[in-house]
Amino acid sequence: MRPNRLIGWYVFPALLIGCAVMVTVYFVQNPGGPMAARLLSYAQVLTSTRQHLILVLVSSLLAIMAAVPLGIMISRPQFRKIGIVIENVINIAQTIPSLAILALFMTILGLGFNTAIFALWCYSLLPILRNTFAGIKNVPEGAIQAAKGMGMTPWHILRRIELPLAYPIVMAGIRTAVVINVGTATLATFISAGGLGELIVTGISVGRDSLIIAGALLSAIMAILFDHILGQVEAALTGNN
Repeated sequence: MRPNRLIGWYVFPALLIGCAVMVTVYFVQNPGGPMAARLLSYAQVLTSTRQHLILVLVSSLLAIMAAVPLGIMISRPQFRKIGIVIENVINIAQTIPSLAILALFMTILGLGFNTAIFALWCYSLLPILRNTFAGIKNVPEGAIQAAKGMGMTPWHILRRIELPLAYPIVMAGIRTAVVINVGTATLATFISAGGLGELIVTGISVGRDSLIIAGALLSAIMAILFDHILGQVEAALTGNN
């Protein structure tokens, strides 16, 4: 195994996980008071981290499954005008604060995990959709015309020419969406969906910096870890790793 691949796939993620463990151990042993100690236990931190991880993974995977096919569809010549309209509508929706989106869907769907997933899914769509659409739209016309001259069908052109050339831009959108999702998921605690935001919000409410710092550090480490892993996946699929 190449040293770069070993470091990328194993060493750096292990270091990040080790940092998360050290952060947890430090704040569990130094909670900053009995009130903070109720939330800064190993079981509670593990539960909050697991909830946060599930929120990010489920909503991000659903967003990828919806936004990538939709981005491909609206990049087709017959749908490009509709695609511009859809992109603009989602752009406008993205300007709505994430907390407002959670509150909106809470009034419609109620409290809990499913509402948080749906709201995070909506908020993750734009970066993936926009990059998929832009990546395919910006494929050089000469490459497409050459493929047509070779007798390739539209499906083969999409699969062998457009998607491989657009892939780095699509992956950039996915990485952006996932990292944003990690931060936005901290707000899920406001609708009783758990996550690391519970530590942060409670810390703000009771004035305990240890809770705020612990939740923020663990969220930041999770965001870095996700971004790194997706970067390794991108490099592996493009042959750069």
